[in-house]
Amino acid sequence: MKVIIITGASSGIGAEFVRQLDRKVSGVEEFWLVARRKGRMEELAKGLEHPVRIFAEDIRNQSFYEELEHQLKVCMAEVKMLVNCAGYGIVGAVENRSKEELLGIVDVNCKALTAVTMLCLPYMRKNARIIQMASSAAYLPQPGFAVYAASKSYVLSFSRALSEELQKRGIFVTAVCPGPVDTEFFKRAEQYGATYGFKKYFRMQAKNVVKTAIRAAKQKRSVITPGIAMKGFLVLTKLVPHEVLLRVMRYLK
Repeated sequence: MKVIIITGASSGIGAEFVRQLDRKVSGVEEFWLVARRKGRMEELAKGLEHPVRIFAEDIRNQSFYEELEHQLKVCMAEVKMLVNCAGYGIVGAVENRSKEELLGIVDVNCKALTAVTMLCLPYMRKNARIIQMASSAAYLPQPGFAVYAASKSYVLSFSRALSEELQKRGIFVTAVCPGPVDTEFFKRAEQYGATYGFKKYFRMQAKNVVKTAIRAAKQKRSVITPGIAMKGFLVLTKLVPHEVLLRVMRYLK
């Protein structure tokens, strides 16, 4: 059975990947959707052409990993594409947030992404694709958003290294590093306080980010930064010492 697996599929960028891939891909027998909100995924599935298998699980739970591995085995699955979109962040100084909140970010953004990737790799063949949702936050430390930015630096580094490792198997990994995207992400992230105000001027639409990401994966690109503004930000982080940029950021809050 040829499948596409998408985590974080109940909303935002993950749900947009489901909709766009459903229209674009052929030769796939099922979409496997992973998120906690079952109702959201069931509603999404009603409008799709492909059959859907829903994993209404917390991606951090060992029971989810066991169930995913079991289904991969019993279905004799071939994973044509894995899209890791599950992730979240919380604004606020490290000392003002709870250990559970910040470690939860690491568990979802880093540990779970790595675990799902490793589970799927044995079921991938030549020309399979992996899309990992990183962030432009990976390019520069972000005071007030420290753990989230650090977690996305992990995703970017892990994805680039994995891309090199899988060259011999003909499996291609694309790390996607957008800036702010207009989704529900900020409702959760800003529950204690707002992030930098200027970010609202650079928010992209999820459909544009996903369209760019799918095209980049098709082109076998290892890293993509959607949007002109974020491309400029990337250049800035390469040309200007981070100490200087962090000093400037103190006055932009």
